[in-house]
Amino acid sequence: MLGFKYFSISRDIMDKEKVVLAYSGGLDTSVILHWLLQKGFDVITFTANLGQKEDFNAIKEKALKIGASKAIVEDVREEFLRDYVFPAIRANATYEGRYLLGTSLARPVTAKKQIEIAKKEGATTVSHGATGKGNDQVRFELAYHTLAPGIKIIAPWKDEGFLKNFQGRSDAIDYAKEHGIPIKATKEQSWSIDSNLMHTSYESGILEDPSKRPPEDMFEFTVSPKNAPDEETEIEIEFLHGNPIKVTNPKDNTIKENPLDLFMYLNEIAGKNGIGREDMVENRLVGIKARGVYETPAGTILLKVHRELEGLTMDREVMHLRDSLIPRFSQLIYNGFWFSPEMEVLKTLMDKAQEDITGKVRVVLYKGNVIITGRESLGSLYDQAQSSMDVAGRFEPVHSTGFIKTHAVRLINYALRKQKGKKDS
Repeated sequence: MLGFKYFSISRDIMDKEKVVLAYSGGLDTSVILHWLLQKGFDVITFTANLGQKEDFNAIKEKALKIGASKAIVEDVREEFLRDYVFPAIRANATYEGRYLLGTSLARPVTAKKQIEIAKKEGATTVSHGATGKGNDQVRFELAYHTLAPGIKIIAPWKDEGFLKNFQGRSDAIDYAKEHGIPIKATKEQSWSIDSNLMHTSYESGILEDPSKRPPEDMFEFTVSPKNAPDEETEIEIEFLHGNPIKVTNPKDNTIKENPLDLFMYLNEIAGKNGIGREDMVENRLVGIKARGVYETPAGTILLKVHRELEGLTMDREVMHLRDSLIPRFSQLIYNGFWFSPEMEVLKTLMDKAQEDITGKVRVVLYKGNVIITGRESLGSLYDQAQSSMDVAGRFEPVHSTGFIKTHAVRLINYALRKQKGKKDS
C-alpha cells in the first residue's frame, strides 16, 4: 500500500477528528455534513466559488446552522479559468467528441483548494459527496492522493454504514426533511445539477431514461434555440497564444478583456442565443453508461473559434499530431488524472503547439448556431496566391507529377498482387 487510507466510520470515535468537507450546499453534501456531525466529527466545510449562480453567504450560513465548526467560501473563478478551462480550450478538449468537460475541470481545482485548507486547519481527513457509481469520486480522490499522500478520505457513498440508510437521492430527501435540512430537490424534480463558469450539468431523476426529452423548464442558462432572437449577434474574439484575450461586440461597442469578464459575457450572449446545449449518453470510467445533459455556452463558442484560428495559423503536421492526442488528453481530464505526470507532458506539448495561435475570428450567433464569418492573423500560414485557381502563386503544378508517382508505387504493387491472386484462383 502507498498510504491510501479510506477512513471507516463504523468504529467509535473517542476524540473528534477534524474533517474538511467539499460542500456545495446541495442535497447530498448537506445530508453528509449532518451525518458526519452525528458520527462525532468536527467538520469544516469548503465551498469553491467556480461561477455557479448561488448565494454563497446563504451556503455558509446553512453549513454553520447544520453544525459545521467553520464554513469557508473561496472565489477561485480566475484560477479555474486560467489554469484549467483555458488549457482545455487550447487543446480543443472534448470527451467522446461532445462533452466539453465542465465538471471534470472543476474537480481538480476544488480538490486542490480543499487540500490547502486541510493543511492550514490541521485536518487529517477530507470528504466529498460523490457517488460510488460516478466519475467525481475518482477525480476528487486521485487529486487528494497526489496532492497530500497519506491523507484520510471519507467517501460516504462508498461507506457500508451510510449505504444501509441511503440507497439514493430519495432517501437523502427523506433524511433532510426528517432533520430539518433545507433543500431545493424534490422527488418530482429530483435531477442533480452541477454548475460552474464552464457549464451546467444535469443528471439523475427523470433524465435516467435516455428516451425522454429533458423538460424545457430544467434549463437554467440557455434559452431554446426556437425562442432565441430572430436577429444575429455579431462578435469578434481575439486570441494570444491560444488564449482568448478580447471580445468585441461592434453593434453596442461592448469590449471585454479581463478573462473573467470575457467569459461571463460570452456565457450571457451565447445563452440568449440558445447556444451550448448537449444531451448525450457517455461512458463513465467505472464502466457504466450514463445520460448527461449539459449547457456550455461560452465554451461552445470558444472551442469553435479557437479551432478556426488554428486552421489559419497552425502547421499541418503539428495539427495532425496534436489532434491525435486530443482524445487521450480529454480522457485524462475526464478520468481524474489532471495532476498526473502524463498530463504534465501532454500540457507541455499542447502549449508548445499554441505558440503561434494568435489572431482574430469574427462570428455570428444565431438560434443555437455559431457561424464563422471571418478570420485573420499576422502569423497566418494561408497564402491566397498559392490557394488561388487563377494564378500559380509560387507553386509549380508540374512538380506534382513526381510526388504522385512516388506515392503510387505501393498502390500499383498492391493492385498487381490482387490481379495475380485472381488469376491464380
